[in-house]
Amino acid sequence: PTSAQASVVPHSGRFCYTLDNDLLTPQQRQFYEDNGYLLIKKLVSDEDIERFRREFMRICKREVNPPGAMIMKDESLKSQFGQSEKVVNKVQDFQEDEELFRYCTLPEVLRYVECFTGPNIMAMHTMLINKLPDSDKQTFLHPMHQDLHYFPFRPASRIVCAWTAMERADQDNGCLVVQPGTHKTTLKPHGYPKWEGKTNKLFHGLLDEDEKTPKVHLVMEKGDTVFFHPLLIHGSGINRTSGFRKSISCHFASSECYYIDVKNTTQEHLEKELEEMVRKKYNATSVELRDIWNFRARLVQGERINL
Repeated sequence: PTSAQASVVPHSGRFCYTLDNDLLTPQQRQFYEDNGYLLIKKLVSDEDIERFRREFMRICKREVNPPGAMIMKDESLKSQFGQSEKVVNKVQDFQEDEELFRYCTLPEVLRYVECFTGPNIMAMHTMLINKLPDSDKQTFLHPMHQDLHYFPFRPASRIVCAWTAMERADQDNGCLVVQPGTHKTTLKPHGYPKWEGKTNKLFHGLLDEDEKTPKVHLVMEKGDTVFFHPLLIHGSGINRTSGFRKSISCHFASSECYYIDVKNTTQEHLEKELEEMVRKKYNATSVELRDIWNFRARLVQGERINL
């Protein structure tokens, strides 16, 4: 099943992963409870998606340079091309680009986000992903991972990702792959996969993946949006087409979430890598993980409390 349109028999008892609301049906809430994701068809308009696409192309051509944005390039293609759609695989932290940040403020998206976070909503982590055409020798696929690995704030159940397909996403061009129900597990150790060739920066994956866990390929049409829990194990495959598979996403959190210290946890090595990257980029002498997240975070609804 890829959405709550599948028949689900609601269980009795309290919902842990969604809040009481007038939007989600009991079947949709139960589906998310059981699987850790929920797919909503045609949520974002074609017009909005085309605006996001145009802005991405402007960033690729260096017509705009959003402050704080990380323009990530495919390491295996860096030497062949300059900065263009053919090499830029991700624009991360676009919170200062007003055109792309519109995605995080779309009322149709926030209506659903509020079902998971409550009324006080922070946009914490933003990405426009441009999955490049790939070959088996290159490594532009995202290993199976849990997004909570990247986040030094809790509780996990008040964090949700909204991920919107900017064109059809299927197995040919590397759609999202999820392992239903894994949001009920703990945060597992992550690191760089031992692949041949170059690995893209910060594309961490599970160090010990259980290959027997069932996977679902989320085939999505343009404008379809999936909401998923930060502990859900997911990734994406190789783009075997000649086109570019784009998606836009934001991780939202309740502003009542709180920061945690990741020292002596499985997240500690990520903290060091991220701090080092920011020090280099901004020529800063010292920077802390919490500072990085305070810079990234923007209030989109309600009141800013902790984050």
